[in-house]
Amino acid sequence: MTTIVLAIVIGFAFGFVLDRVGASNPSVIGRMLNLTNLNLAKSILLAIGVGSVLMFAGQMLGLVDVGHMSVKAAYVGVFLGGLLLGAGWALAGFCPGTAVVALGAGRRDAVFYVAGGLLGAAAYMVTYPAWKASGLLDDIAGGKVTLGTVPGSKFDGLTGLPGDILGIVLGLGFIALAFALPERIVHRPAGQPQPAE
Repeated sequence: MTTIVLAIVIGFAFGFVLDRVGASNPSVIGRMLNLTNLNLAKSILLAIGVGSVLMFAGQMLGLVDVGHMSVKAAYVGVFLGGLLLGAGWALAGFCPGTAVVALGAGRRDAVFYVAGGLLGAAAYMVTYPAWKASGLLDDIAGGKVTLGTVPGSKFDGLTGLPGDILGIVLGLGFIALAFALPERIVHRPAGQPQPAE
């Protein structure tokens, strides 16, 4: 029961932070994707970097149980799905997580995105045998592998590099990139109207 309560509390806190940084606002997402305001991208990079450093450092110190590490298999379909997700994110201004946050924050447009996502998931379940038969779901690059080898985990590493050190270095790289990125790459011409929020 404690695990469920903790998950709910963390979920609400995460959703609150996503809403506060603008991740549930399609206008903010649009400005990030057209490179006119990268504050959200900087927040995302910083969160990934800090999370990576904390997780891998925690594993090295024995504070995080490696047995809880979950690695998803690599296959061609996941790359195609990622392209579809990115296109949908750009068109709608929501990804699945931010749409749920927007729905919780009272945005009515998120209802249609969440409903469409549920219909898409149902369509995938119904057509799953065809996708499986197509070969798009067959493992590539060893399936469930990590970039580096993490001691105590059940997953193989693609390289002989120590996974914990590699995770910390990559996390620090994300943090550095978050601070190095400018606020915008593309500047709007003077007098051009800004989208409403």
